[in-house]
Amino acid sequence: MPLTTVFLGLGSNIERERHLHAGLEALTGFVRDLRCSPVFESEPVGIRSGPFINLVVSGETELPLAELSLRLKHIEADNGRYAPERKGLPLDIDVLLYGDLHGEFDGLVLPRAEVLKNAFVLWPLALLAPQVLHPGAGRDFASLWAEADIDQRLWPVPFQWRGTELTPAALIAAHPAA
Repeated sequence: MPLTTVFLGLGSNIERERHLHAGLEALTGFVRDLRCSPVFESEPVGIRSGPFINLVVSGETELPLAELSLRLKHIEADNGRYAPERKGLPLDIDVLLYGDLHGEFDGLVLPRAEVLKNAFVLWPLALLAPQVLHPGAGRDFASLWAEADIDQRLWPVPFQWRGTELTPAALIAAHPAA
């Protein structure tokens, strides 16, 4: 099966580092050449809870969209996402883009609407893939971020995965938490 480039959004507000590490490790089983954006902390959007940490990853997969979505749901479940007693959101993984698909596929609307609505998705995307074009808007993520008018507070935070710091110190220094 041919490889498809995917962009996924990951977030957590419960045992945040542990759950993001678990999500990243699980993704390496079926996403090749996994690349990570810097990690951001933000106030919650659409949910009453503590702050989230989020990042965007990209890579290549052989999985068809429906199977990719199902695997992501299993990773979320393994991290307590659907547990009846959970408080908050242990792990959320969303398909943001799957190749250049634009429209509704297998029950998913792609690219995901949150890409243009949420700073915790668009800013990491702009840093990870500045020249990649948004399949619906036809403009690159760096331009979309530069012109975005999104009223959400977020700031870069230190985060290590597999011994590598994902968030550059210069980015943290340039955008301290308010």
